[in-house]
Amino acid sequence: MDQGPGRLPGKSAVITGAAFGIGRATAVSFAREGARMVVTDIQGEALLAFADELRETGAEVETVIGDVSVEDDARRMIAAATARFGRLDVLVANAGIIPLGDVQEMTTADWDGVMAIDGRGMFLTCKFGIEAMLPTGGGAIVCLTSISGVAGQKRQAAYGPAKFVATGLAKHLAVEWADRGIRVNAVAPGTISTERVNQMREEPGGPEYLATVEAMHPMGRIGEPAEVASAILFLASDDASFITGAVLPVDGGYLAQ
Repeated sequence: MDQGPGRLPGKSAVITGAAFGIGRATAVSFAREGARMVVTDIQGEALLAFADELRETGAEVETVIGDVSVEDDARRMIAAATARFGRLDVLVANAGIIPLGDVQEMTTADWDGVMAIDGRGMFLTCKFGIEAMLPTGGGAIVCLTSISGVAGQKRQAAYGPAKFVATGLAKHLAVEWADRGIRVNAVAPGTISTERVNQMREEPGGPEYLATVEAMHPMGRIGEPAEVASAILFLASDDASFITGAVLPVDGGYLAQ
């Protein structure tokens, strides 16, 4: 494996949900730090365009268009890394959806949809990721949870429990595989300025909702995707070599209240 500059020199990584938001910012960060990547997303056109942008920086990039909740798709995402790079060193299990509503508003379809992507999808990518890491002595997994996966919030009746799945999965897998050289941690973002959040500024009631959310974060603002990507990079790198089972908030102080 070639070694070069950066915090992930020559490391092979898979990043799910990479076309937009936190996943996209993470891929940009990983490319800058020397990683070789498989970037995945269900939105194929946007993913392929983004991969071309990454390649222009000199990064080695493979793409897989697929749905993390579909077992064969999740398996293909991991297999692409071992086929292209011979190994898997880092998995960022980021793909997710965010339905908002209280328990009266949420339907069983809403529940099943978010549990499929944010729950089952994370389980599957971690399962196949661990399988790929074991023959080469281990690796690092970072699961994307949320402040809603650590503490209760209004209008998160389906999304919040799905993110508790992500938090719990990270902790259990950390204990289960620590002695095989696999570290598993989670990042818990607060409200982040992703494409979906920014769309709310143009929706009825959206600006008022975002103003309320911003005020709930002690720093008085929402976060940027690159700020979350920096935390993911830390946990994925050897700088976090003695950290596993941690849930790192990136939330402007929200959970400290």
